Amino acid sequence: MNFLGHVVRFVISAIVLMIVGFIVPQFSVGGFWSALFLALVIAALGWIIEGIFGKKVTPFGRGIVGFIASAIVIWIAQFIVGGVSVTWLGAILAALVIGIIDLFIPVATPYEAGRAKNS
Repeated sequence: MNFLGHVVRFVISAIVLMIVGFIVPQFSVGGFWSALFLALVIAALGWIIEGIFGKKVTPFGRGIVGFIASAIVIWIAQFIVGGVSVTWLGAILAALVIGIIDLFIPVATPYEAGRAKNS
């Protein structure tokens, strides 16, 4: 994926996070820039977790472990990004909604994109 592809992916992720903030109670994003930075932080945390533990334990992995990892990453990201407020319930619901959206609009993980580029 080229640079423009990554930019488009993060902009779409930011829009999805803003929509999730509108739909999910106890999950709020301050605005577009907060959502964009939140998307970057979530991707970075997911990349780190995937590099350490493998694909099965990442927010991008399928199944209950990926779902729980996704909720934890969303909850932790609120402490890094200003303008974001998430409770545990909000993180779980946001992970659920984002997982459902990902079923319809799948994207490659940042870790896979890096590995494919180096191959």
